[in-house]
Amino acid sequence: MRKIAAVCTFLTVSVLSASALRAQTRDIGVHGEMLDRIAAIVNEGLVLKTELDTQIEAVTKRLQEQKVELPSQSVLKQQVLDRLILQEIQAQRAKRVGLTISDEQLNGALQEIAQRNKIPFDQLPTALEAQGVNYKQYRESMRKELTLSTLRQRDVIAHINVTPHELDQYLTRQQTAAANDEFNVSHILLSLPEAATPQQLEEITKKAQDLATRATKGEDFNQLAIANSNSQTALDGGQLGWRKGSQLPEFILQLVTKMKPGDVSEPVRTPSGFHIVKLNERRGGEAQVIVNQIHVRHILLKPNELDDDETVRQKLAKLRDRILKGEDFAGIASATSEDPGSAPDGGDLGWSGPGTFVPEFDKAIADLKPNEISEPFKSRYGWHIVQMLGTRTYDSTDDVRRQRAFAAIRESKADEETELWLRRLRDEAFVEIKM
Repeated sequence: MRKIAAVCTFLTVSVLSASALRAQTRDIGVHGEMLDRIAAIVNEGLVLKTELDTQIEAVTKRLQEQKVELPSQSVLKQQVLDRLILQEIQAQRAKRVGLTISDEQLNGALQEIAQRNKIPFDQLPTALEAQGVNYKQYRESMRKELTLSTLRQRDVIAHINVTPHELDQYLTRQQTAAANDEFNVSHILLSLPEAATPQQLEEITKKAQDLATRATKGEDFNQLAIANSNSQTALDGGQLGWRKGSQLPEFILQLVTKMKPGDVSEPVRTPSGFHIVKLNERRGGEAQVIVNQIHVRHILLKPNELDDDETVRQKLAKLRDRILKGEDFAGIASATSEDPGSAPDGGDLGWSGPGTFVPEFDKAIADLKPNEISEPFKSRYGWHIVQMLGTRTYDSTDDVRRQRAFAAIRESKADEETELWLRRLRDEAFVEIKM
């Protein structure tokens, strides 16, 4: 079985809790021996040498398992230290804005990992311990990574705007094979300072061209990325993984559609710096999406200080009897339903696909026949009676494509925006390297 720690997408490498390390390693032993050293001061926080050494060891082991040639120790140390500094800066920002991951959220993420590994959740600690992974440290590593991911969602993803024009352009592009195909891409980023001098620009331009030439001539792209890239994917060999063409940044899509697997691009300049792109593989095709849909309408009543659950249930039972005796469902729903979204439409919820409703609602209506009205039942929103109006098999390919379009456009912007955001955080922070 593959190592569980490698399954979690958040845990590219195991990240030890900085606060726990500081508490342990600032102690002085019985003989006055210092147990740790400071690798970097980051604002009001620290990156400790034990953190740095642990990360270097983990990255080295992973690269060796992948049979990737290691860069020099000094280069690897700098890359890992840069990553730890950025993680510390982000952790400090998360703390300032009050962002925390609850035990419930953390357990949910760990349950997903256990399910993907086909292990009962309560056996996850034992399975990790068998692989030499401390469960308590693993939990805190996951909590930290979830915190950073949530912070990125809050500070970057949530602020990416998708205009109707962009959505239309996306859908037009998606009709092409390139947009529907998937690309396995790697890239190297050489960052440019916000106010780069002509000399800095010239130096980075030359370095970018040199790296592109070396990669084109056959040098290992992963190794070049590890040693030189300023991207967050550097220690992964610059790999972006499989992405649909329409999910790639536009400048990368324009490059890879003209490339063959194994090709390396010329350097391309964007606001975040110079990019060198390698196309690893390409595969194509988007499948048609057919779903079973239902058309229902409902009446919702909610318990309150005057009407408890039983009173509300009885009210709905009486309404159901009136409808069964011939009164108009839509008219009664418009007059009585407490669902502001559907009441004006006579309780009509329209055609809905799988996963639209909460589980208790789905369960209550699962066996309804056309025109049948359910008995009153309770969901998290209140008490309902539901009438089944019809069922159909529906080609939702266009709907799904449009839903995915919005997410894909944001994703295509996310990498560039994240790099710019991290650069701003780094530029605004006080960082002093101590070793």
